[in-house]
Amino acid sequence: MATKLTVLSNGSLRVEGENIELVDAQGNPYGLGGRQRISICRCGLSSQKPFCDGSHKGHFEHDATAFDLPAPKPAV
Repeated sequence: MATKLTVLSNGSLRVEGENIELVDAQGNPYGLGGRQRISICRCGLSSQKPFCDGSHKGHFEHDATAFDLPAPKPAV
């Protein structure tokens, strides 16, 4: 199963897949307890950052609608 990231409207970023690895800024892994699905906070209100704890409810609005990014600028 490929890793899948889903941007949820008015909510978190859901990550699903086998062998998910999430590391901090120093490269240290978070212990995920074998989970194959986690939710990452996008609103900044969670007390368990980077994980979502539902604190966004009623305080964060974003309509998650996919769009295409422009092509990257060529390397100089």
